This record gives sequence, structure tokens and C-alpha cells, in this order.
Amino acid sequence: MIETKIRKVGNSAVITLTTEMLTMLDAKEGDTLFVVRGDDGSLRVMAHDPSVAEALEAAEIVMDENRDLLQALA
Repeated sequence: MIETKIRKVGNSAVITLTTEMLTMLDAKEGDTLFVVRGDDGSLRVMAHDPSVAEALEAAEIVMDENRDLLQALA
């Protein structure tokens, strides 16, 4: 677990991500992060959009199911 503080900057509240946190997220300054609320009220910070990952997984399933047809069309 890594601890960080909430600070006020202008009209916003911000947290600072350490170099270690950025490394864990595989992110860098300027990247977009996604925050998802869990069923238990927790927040998850992710470097990749979870909806895109879900769509890619669904596309992979469709491609696996229709491999022969897709090869014929290629």
C-alpha cells in the first residue's frame, strides 16, 4: 500500500502520484487514467479504459468463433 495526501489546487482537490505509482500503472505524465468505483465502494485507478478492454475481449471471442469465415474473406 502506498499513501498519498489530498491537496487543494485552485478549486480542485488533487493527489500526487509518485514515480513508483506511475511505474505500477505503466503510466507517465500526460497519460489519461480511469477511475472505476467497485461494488464495495472502493476506487480503482487504471491506465487503460476498462470498456475498451471488454470490447477487445468480445471481438477476440467473435474472431475465434468465425476464424474460417474471416480467413475466407481476407
